[in-house]
Order: sequence, then structure tokens, then C-alpha cells
Amino acid sequence: MDPEIAALAGTAGTTVVTLMVTNAWESARDGMVALWRRFQPARAESVGEELEAGREELLLARRAGDDEAEAGLTAEWQGRVRRLLLARPDVADELRALLDDLAPSMPEEPDAHHVHLQARASGSARIYQAGRDQHITER
Repeated sequence: MDPEIAALAGTAGTTVVTLMVTNAWESARDGMVALWRRFQPARAESVGEELEAGREELLLARRAGDDEAEAGLTAEWQGRVRRLLLARPDVADELRALLDDLAPSMPEEPDAHHVHLQARASGSARIYQAGRDQHITER
């Protein structure tokens, strides 16, 4: 399988499941249903129903403290998107556009750190920057 398709499907599945419990849920659901409606119209209605059922499942699992449910649901949606991409490779551009539209709605990781790096060099100066660990060996 094309690694780009696998990565795109992985991102899409993760994004949709992550947004199931946010205020951006309706936008994510509507975007995915519209995608299916355009490329596999016979499946669009059932995809919408499956997304809603997945959301309910995830909300119940979170209330019950079931952390594994989210991972299973994410894998399920990654597989569905991967199958759509394999059947209709022309979906990729529209899926990327949808993910770009949804990206600002993604919640930040609780332990995510923002790093702003800026440097200027002149002459034969060297600049080494890293957002985390950096190991440099020069001889």
C-alpha cells in the first residue's frame, strides 16, 4: 500500500474520532458525509449513521473510563477511510482540504509545548536549534 494513502487515512481517522467529543463534531461529521456522498453516494447515509453511533459509543466509553474504545474507534475509521482511498484515489485532494479545514478545531495535546526558534547567522557561523533534545558530535 502507498505510504501516503496510509498516512492520510491515519490522519483522517484520528481527526474524526478526536473531534467526536468537541464542538467541531458537526463540521467533522458533515464533511465526512459530504465526502462519501460525492465519491460513494450509496454509502453516504450509512456513514453518517455510523459516525453518530461511534460518537455515542465514545461518549459512553469516556464516562465509563474506557480508554481502549477510542483507540478501537480510531482504527476502525482509519480503515474505512483507507478503503475509500484505495477504491477512489481521487478522494485524496478533497480529504486533505477537509482535514485542513478541521485542523484549527483539533484540541491541543495537554503536554504539548510551543517552541518558537529564531536565529541569524553570518560569515561561517553555525546555528543549531532544537525543540527538544539535540546531540551534536563534531570533529
